[in-house]
Amino acid sequence: MPDLRFPSIDGLRAFEAAARLGTFEKAADELAVTASAVGKRIAAVEELLGTPLFQRGPRLTLTPAGKEYLSHVRAALGLLAAAPQHRRASRRVQRLRVSTPPTFARQVLVPELPAFTEAHPEVELEVVLSIPFLDDAGTEADVQVRHGDALAAGGTVLMHDVLAPVAAPALLSKLPPLRAPADLAHAPLLRTPLEPWAPWFEAAGLDWAEPDQGPRLLDLGLTLEAALGGQGVALARPSLARTWLENGALVPLFGITATPAHQYHLLPHAGRGAAAAFAQWLRGRCEHIAEQALRVLAQKEARSP
Repeated sequence: MPDLRFPSIDGLRAFEAAARLGTFEKAADELAVTASAVGKRIAAVEELLGTPLFQRGPRLTLTPAGKEYLSHVRAALGLLAAAPQHRRASRRVQRLRVSTPPTFARQVLVPELPAFTEAHPEVELEVVLSIPFLDDAGTEADVQVRHGDALAAGGTVLMHDVLAPVAAPALLSKLPPLRAPADLAHAPLLRTPLEPWAPWFEAAGLDWAEPDQGPRLLDLGLTLEAALGGQGVALARPSLARTWLENGALVPLFGITATPAHQYHLLPHAGRGAAAAFAQWLRGRCEHIAEQALRVLAQKEARSP
């Protein structure tokens, strides 16, 4: 079609922006060019059409030809804008801050994170640690995992854990045989206020008070580390100790479990967006981990003498 002459896209965009905003300066700001460049682009379109599009003044006014042409230009630019090939790929980053106790972060959350980041590349995750009894920074997090009374906190339980006494083979080799729960009277018991022995003592039929000797550890991970080092028998959650149970670094004792006094839970969070997506994912992963850990515990207890 040799009789057709088309203006440049830059010229059409300059004309549309100036008509909508009323001045070359405002159009220039929107298009990230100078007001002089906007004027030259519009002048080129007017020259091609052979008619003025604006009446110049303090504020631009469209000529009758300009008004008619504007409707065609907007329709054409709208069609071009609708083509997905013309849109720049953009990554909308959603930042999500998750607060969690240290042992839960190390043993449960962090090993599972690759699956979440792969499924949600648009979420930029920040994990911060909340320290039991000293936590005051985690309240600004979007999602908060806590260890305590889920009902009192209005939270949602993540894992219905159980408790089982565990010990390192090196410690067991030094002690008299531990064949029944009462034999623990001859073993050092690791203690932490985060995991009192009372629920397990009751399940085992022992009318014993809480241990009152040895270091008092304010972290479940440190308690497991002490057990791994042969310092004593720990009361452990299979969900936190499953790796060491699998490789034999810790051995479950007696085949008796109890429900812990406290559970890991999610505090209330936003019902939509990245927080809701993360919470749903975490609940699913925790349920799977808890089931897997119970199977490992059952297998190891079946093999214990």
